[in-house]
Amino acid sequence: MASGRKDFLSQQAPDNYVAGLGRGATGFTTRSDLGPAREGPTPEQIQAALTKRAAQLGAAAPTAYGHNSREKGGKDEKEDEGDDERFQDPDNEVGLFAYGQFDQEDDEADRIYQEVDEKMDRRRKARREAREQKEQEDYEQKNPKIQQQFADLKRSLAAVSEDDWANLPEVGDLTGKNRRAKQNLRQRFYAVPDSVIAGARDSGQFDTTVAEDGAQPDGEAADGTMTNFADIGAARDKVLKVRLDQAAFGSTAASDTSGSATSIDPKGYLTSLTQSEQKAGEVEVGDIKRVRVLLESVTKTNPKHAPGWIALARLEELAGRIVAARHTIAKGCELCPKSEDGWLENIRLNEGHNAKIIAANAIKNNDRSMKLWLEAMKLETDLRAKKNVLRQAILHIPQSVEIWKEAVNLEDDPADARLLLAKAVEMIPLSVELWLALARLETPENAQKVLNSARKAVPTSYEIWIAAARLQEQMGTFEKVNVMKRAIQSLAKENAMLKREEWIAEAERCEAEGAILTCGSIIRETLGWGLDEDDDRKDIWMDDAKSSIARGNYETARAIYAYTLRVFVNRRSIWLAAADLERNHGDREALWQVLEKAVEACPQSEELWLQLAREKWQAGEIDDARRVLGRAFNQNPNNEDIWLAAVKLEADAKQIDQARELLATARREAGTDRVWIKSVAFERQLGNDDDALDLVTQGLQLYPKADKLWMLKGQIYESQKKFPQAREAYGTGTRACSKSVPLWLLASRLEEKAGAIVRARSVLDRARLAVPKSAELWTESVRVERRANNIQQAKNLMSRAIQEIPASGLLWSESIWHLEPRAQRKSRSLEAIKKVDNDPILFITVARIFWGERRLDKAMTWFEKAIVSDSDYGDGWAWYYKFLLQHGTEVSFRPSVHGTGMGTVTNEYSVQDKRADVVSKCVSTEPKHGEVWQSISKDPANATKSTEEILKAVADTIN
Repeated sequence: MASGRKDFLSQQAPDNYVAGLGRGATGFTTRSDLGPAREGPTPEQIQAALTKRAAQLGAAAPTAYGHNSREKGGKDEKEDEGDDERFQDPDNEVGLFAYGQFDQEDDEADRIYQEVDEKMDRRRKARREAREQKEQEDYEQKNPKIQQQFADLKRSLAAVSEDDWANLPEVGDLTGKNRRAKQNLRQRFYAVPDSVIAGARDSGQFDTTVAEDGAQPDGEAADGTMTNFADIGAARDKVLKVRLDQAAFGSTAASDTSGSATSIDPKGYLTSLTQSEQKAGEVEVGDIKRVRVLLESVTKTNPKHAPGWIALARLEELAGRIVAARHTIAKGCELCPKSEDGWLENIRLNEGHNAKIIAANAIKNNDRSMKLWLEAMKLETDLRAKKNVLRQAILHIPQSVEIWKEAVNLEDDPADARLLLAKAVEMIPLSVELWLALARLETPENAQKVLNSARKAVPTSYEIWIAAARLQEQMGTFEKVNVMKRAIQSLAKENAMLKREEWIAEAERCEAEGAILTCGSIIRETLGWGLDEDDDRKDIWMDDAKSSIARGNYETARAIYAYTLRVFVNRRSIWLAAADLERNHGDREALWQVLEKAVEACPQSEELWLQLAREKWQAGEIDDARRVLGRAFNQNPNNEDIWLAAVKLEADAKQIDQARELLATARREAGTDRVWIKSVAFERQLGNDDDALDLVTQGLQLYPKADKLWMLKGQIYESQKKFPQAREAYGTGTRACSKSVPLWLLASRLEEKAGAIVRARSVLDRARLAVPKSAELWTESVRVERRANNIQQAKNLMSRAIQEIPASGLLWSESIWHLEPRAQRKSRSLEAIKKVDNDPILFITVARIFWGERRLDKAMTWFEKAIVSDSDYGDGWAWYYKFLLQHGTEVSFRPSVHGTGMGTVTNEYSVQDKRADVVSKCVSTEPKHGEVWQSISKDPANATKSTEEILKAVADTIN
């Protein structure tokens, strides 16, 4: 079978090949390899070369052996040598390095070292970035900013009253006392007498009336002037008003002189802007005159400099002298006929007048200018004239892609456009854009031929290969030929491969344009490019998929997951991520297919089996769900999760006997404390307390350390009003499971329900000794005292609790909401947020504070923050739903004008849509925790209720 590979003996030997070196032979060199010997340079030649080198450096001619001669008054020989070494050009090597040459072997070695360095840098990138981030965090922690060091002092200022602020003593500043005294002295003013004001007013008036008896009339001075007291009073009022306005807006004389006035007069702001613009206009006129003189000097000094003429013409245009601007640029074009920019400026200034004539003259002087031809085409109004101009342009500049594109765009008939493009690619075979345009206009069969020709003309273009793949997808022959595989081979051979990130971007572009198969093929053939097996490929590909999902490119992410699963087929985390993608952004059938493949690849993962069974179950396919669980039993025998899932499935399907039988079988074959707990809970849900009590007794004999069994036993007795038996069950349970906080809480609440506050207090004291640092026990102790109206004792306990557990959001919320006055709740919540890192209970408390203040946008922000921080906290969902229920009469929320720095809501939305969205997300999340949530969801009466029903029940219960 013939192959395209050359015969081994006829191939060219690799670089540095030595025959027989692998068998122990030693290479040798003969005179014929070196060539004839040549005589070295003579001393005269060396002296001439040194003299030429000295002349280039501007130094004195060297003497024998390269030493410079010492001139009169010059430095000594040692200093000259030091200067020569210091100012020597490092690129002009001398001595042994003057004749150094790099051969192909050196280039190959450099390339290998560079590839090794790049590979090592990729392997260490993640660790290096993590280390740098940790070092930055350590540095910021050890060197905090000044504002962080004084944060606690700033928070303590919130407790200072207004009287304390008012009684703060004045701090003496003796350093600037004399300076301020001098300034005040310069600013001192004196009251002007009325006679001076009146004299200034009447200084330009003459009075020819003289009293006959020499008497002075009322208000008349001895010199014959009249004193108008009404005008003087009005002027004085006007001056006072101006000074009050200046004081109100901080623009007094002192502030004006010091330049520290920062206030703005809102009434006179626009007026001041107008005045500023007028002043700027006056200044601009002066600037124009100065710049005109400079530019005229430039044009006179260098009249062949086109940018100077353009600048002068634009200056005249800016000054409003359009005629002078046209004359200026016309003179510039006359003196600089080869300037493309000058002619374009001339056309722009004369547009609408004689621009066509100017364009014709411009093209006569610059017939190779693409911009001038396009500008001439734009000046024409008739389509035929435009085409004629472009045809002339093509004759002069046949290699201009822009002109060909404009000519094609002017054609209305696709056939004429195809002819033009065919001629264009013949003239410019390296233009990928023209090849692709021609392929788009051709039929699929002809387009394939065009793309084949384009690929031969431009073998380094990836766009042509992608267009070929999309053409195959359009023709329906995508599966017959793997175009992208051939593309990668060809591009790699031509050293024209893109980076992996760039290929992902191309795949996303294909997805956006509807080429789904091409998108998947690009990912399948290029995702592993440049990555080795020892790299963190799994993490890199998972990050790529998450980034594509964040950008809304779900098909690209789906292709990335598919490729990753082909490489890491047994990784459960990748299967779960792919299932989440289909669950959130795909359809049910695709999700089922992914989960079916997942359980085949990872048959020992009960989580994947349970997800598949739950999806079948929620879709109403009960029989399929049973078959899935049966297969899961075969792969994972005696797995309690699968047993309990089967029991729940039968219970929800109202198959009580079958569920009970499954539980009995599970207790025999997979007997764990959890199976016994579920069995007791199942009988309680059916109302069979006696059977449940019997089961819990049997279970405690097997698992005496199971605290939930003790809790169930006590709750059964408590529901039957048998308090002594319940007390005994809780007491025995706390002794057997002393670290169980819920068991201690049930024992305390039983005593409190029975009215024995002292015994309840004693139970909690013993519980705190057994389980220190428990926020739930401290909170229950505070609540016992608060419900008993011992408020002071509750505050004392809360103080001790916060000192012991300062980072508990539960304690802070209890203190803020029940032990603090309403006026101090916000300040205390701010202090709590500083100490508690991320607690949904505290976030809910802050949201409720804003809710009480009717700041709905702030409240909604904090409710959403609580849900995001912990979506498993059911009480947070219930509070948020209750908030939306209460404000459901409003059409929409809008952002508030108040700002507290705790976040804002900027988007307008419908409350009804938001409420439905919250319910759907809560159902999909299925929260399990929360004080009120657990009390309702674990109630046997609510066993058959859905998550939505429990959410509404909790929302009705919380207050």
